[in-house]
Amino acid sequence: MAAEAAAESASGGNYDVEFRSVVKHFADVKAVDDVSFALKRGSFHSFLGPSGCGKTTTLRLIAGFEQPSEGAIEIAGQSVVGVPAYRRPVNMVFQHYALFPHMDVAANVGYGLRQRKPRLDDADIARRVAEALELVRLPHLGARRIWELSGGQQQRVALARALVNRPTVLLLDEPLAALDRKLRREMQIELQNLQREVGITFVLVTHDQEEALSMSDTIGIMKDGKVVQLGSPEELYDAPVNRYVADFVGESNFFTGQVAGSDENGATLMTASGLTLRAPFSRLGQRLRAGERGAIALRPEAIGLWRPSAVPAGLDITRPARLLNRIYLGDHSEFQIEAEGLGAVLVRLPKSAGQAQGLEPGDQVVMGWSHERALILAEE
Repeated sequence: MAAEAAAESASGGNYDVEFRSVVKHFADVKAVDDVSFALKRGSFHSFLGPSGCGKTTTLRLIAGFEQPSEGAIEIAGQSVVGVPAYRRPVNMVFQHYALFPHMDVAANVGYGLRQRKPRLDDADIARRVAEALELVRLPHLGARRIWELSGGQQQRVALARALVNRPTVLLLDEPLAALDRKLRREMQIELQNLQREVGITFVLVTHDQEEALSMSDTIGIMKDGKVVQLGSPEELYDAPVNRYVADFVGESNFFTGQVAGSDENGATLMTASGLTLRAPFSRLGQRLRAGERGAIALRPEAIGLWRPSAVPAGLDITRPARLLNRIYLGDHSEFQIEAEGLGAVLVRLPKSAGQAQGLEPGDQVVMGWSHERALILAEE
């Protein structure tokens, strides 16, 4: 990915943010460890990972709040190494918005414009503030005080304040974390619509996989200061490079063991319980060889569940199981089962399938799947 991006950049590719072999040390800790990527102009990108993985430090390196220990950083084709934050074409929306409570909405939005030198005239500032408030659907709240706004309205004011400066890149540091679930979902849609409308590159940092998957054109999965995989949400979900990515993006059941044999199409895994399972390789993952450790990754929705008398023909794997729990979630149900030789397994069935009807905890069932619905992955 890094070599491909560098080649396109050299030939005039349209990238707003580029990292080339970037390292950031804090004393003996490598918070960012040899990271390279290129984000296309006008795209919505997310960095996703657990606490301490390096995603916030990466965002701060783009913003200019931190400088790299090694490597090159470019914004819109220009090196920004050594350039302070206030001289970069970048604005940030923080998790807690950092709005000024002693100012009204219009004054908050226009704050950055009033700090410019040479200073814009008052009419220009008022016009651009009005445009920014219109953009975030708050055209009539300019005179409102910050404490009089809802959480969603405060978030929109923070966005307007960042956008009024017309940055090349807008950075979002978990801006929806303080909102309740329903409002967060509404604001995810608002952010997507806004990003398409203004055409600015958005870079979001989040630990919420649902948020990243639903909003982003591309996602970088981070671990221990490195980008483990960068790709579209579909690529990360359907073709993870290893178990870490499959475990972090969506939910998976994992059956570990030793590779007994492999060919160009996939591999056979022998589990500790003596079961032989086969699956194709992930198209973006490592090709495992006999003797290596691996894991079969199986998404909950790839598994079927039936009463023993109703198991269909044509399945590659079937195992008897006992139903432990059922969680009804409207359009689908989730089942925790204990499968012979496999242990605890999560199964997700749509309501329309009808297979789940009448199943209760304690029932004896049969689980099954086809080889091609699973993937065999490297553990790391």
